[in-house]
Amino acid sequence: MLIDDPRAFLAQLYHAAVERALPMHCMAAYLPPPPKGKTLVLGAGKAGGAMAHALEALWPADAPLSGLVVTRYQHTPARPAGLAPRIVVVEAAHPVPDAAGVEAARKMLALTQGLTADDLVLCVLSGGGSALLTLPAAGLGLADKQRINRALLACGATIAEMNTVRKHLSGIKGGRLALACAPAKVVTLAISDVPGDDVATIASGPTVADASTCADAVRVLRRYGIAVPAATQVALDNGQLETPKPGDPVLQGHAVYCIATPRRSLEAAAARARAAGVAAYILSDAMEGESRDVGTVHAAIARAVATTDQPFRKPCVVLSGGETTVTLRPVLQGQPRGRGGRAGEFCLGLAKALQGQAGVYALAADTDGIDGVENNAGAWVLPDTLARAHQLGLDVDVCLGRNDAHGYFSALGDLFVTGPTYTNVNDFRAILVL
Repeated sequence: MLIDDPRAFLAQLYHAAVERALPMHCMAAYLPPPPKGKTLVLGAGKAGGAMAHALEALWPADAPLSGLVVTRYQHTPARPAGLAPRIVVVEAAHPVPDAAGVEAARKMLALTQGLTADDLVLCVLSGGGSALLTLPAAGLGLADKQRINRALLACGATIAEMNTVRKHLSGIKGGRLALACAPAKVVTLAISDVPGDDVATIASGPTVADASTCADAVRVLRRYGIAVPAATQVALDNGQLETPKPGDPVLQGHAVYCIATPRRSLEAAAARARAAGVAAYILSDAMEGESRDVGTVHAAIARAVATTDQPFRKPCVVLSGGETTVTLRPVLQGQPRGRGGRAGEFCLGLAKALQGQAGVYALAADTDGIDGVENNAGAWVLPDTLARAHQLGLDVDVCLGRNDAHGYFSALGDLFVTGPTYTNVNDFRAILVL
C-alpha cells in the first residue's frame, strides 16, 4: 500500500461519501406507485433542488406530478438536459430564515387545500429544512424567529434542542404540514443530517408526530437564556403551541423513509479506502459535542495509532460523522469576530492536540459543501500545519478564542472547497495515519 498524495486520498473518501447520498442514486427504491388521484411534492432542505429533479426523472412521465420545494440560495443544481420541469424550486436563506422562506411555507400550505384521500403527498426533506421552511406561530414575527434562531446557533445547543424550540414556534413544522395534507396519504423521503436519523428532527419533522412538548421547548429556552415575546411565552406555558403527538389518528398510514444517512455515506467512504488497500474504521456516525473538543478526542486516538498501533494498526483511516456544535466565544471590544463553522473548528482543536504528529493527515468537511456560512466545505490538517502557521504568525489558541478557523486555514491555503454538493448527511471526518 502506497499513498503518494494523502490529501487526494482523503478527498476521494469525502466524494465517495457525498456520492452515496445524492438523491438520484438513492431515491428510486423508496418511491410508492402513483395514486388514483394527483401527486403533490412538497419539501425543504439543502438537497431540495436535487431531490425535486430526481423525482421528476424517476416518476412515470404519464403520471401527474406537481409541487413546490424550497432550498438554500445557490443550492439549486442545473436541471438535467431534456428533463421537463414539473416541480417548482424556490430559494431562501439558511441558517437564519428570511421572508422568502416564509412565503414558500405559506404557498405550500395553500397547495394542500382540497386534497382528497385519492391523492398522494411526497414530502422531500433534508438538512437545512428547519430554517428554509419558516412560518412563525401566531404572535411571532419573522424578526422574532431570526433573533431566536441566531441565539440558538450561537449558544451551543444541540440540533435536537434547537428543533424542539423551532417546532413549537412554527405553524408548519412538528407534524403540522402533515395535518394540513389530510386526508391525502403522505410519504416522506428524507436525507438524514441528524445523529440517530431521527425523522422527527430532520428539518424539524413537518410531516411526523412530535414527542417533544411545549414544556421541553421552555426548558431549552431557559437553559440558554433565550427570551421570546411575552404572548408567546404564555402560549408555550399554557400548551397552546403544542404539536401533534405520536398516535394522532390523522397521521396514521403515513410512511417515512431515510433514503440516505450518515452511516451509509461513511460506509461508502470506508469501502473506497479498503479498495485502495487501506484499513478503515468508523468510530461513529452520531458524534455530538463542542467541535474543538471532539477534535481533541480524535487527536488522542490518532496519536495512539501513530505511536503504539493501538487501538488500530497503521496504516489506516479513521472515519466519523454526526453533528458537533460551536459555541461562540466573547470577543474583546473592538476586535472582529472570527469566521468558520463546525468542520473548521474541529480542525483547529485537532491540529492543536496533534502537535505536529508525524504521519497523520486529516480532512473534516460538511457534506453539503458549506461549513457554516462560508464558501469552504472544511479544512485539512497536516503534520506541518502548526509549524507553517507559526511561520505566518498565527496562533492556534488565539484563533480558537475568536472562533476563527476560516482565517487560520485560509492563510495556510488549507481550506477544502467543493461548492454546494446538493445533499447533506452532516459532518464528515477522516484521519489517515501512515
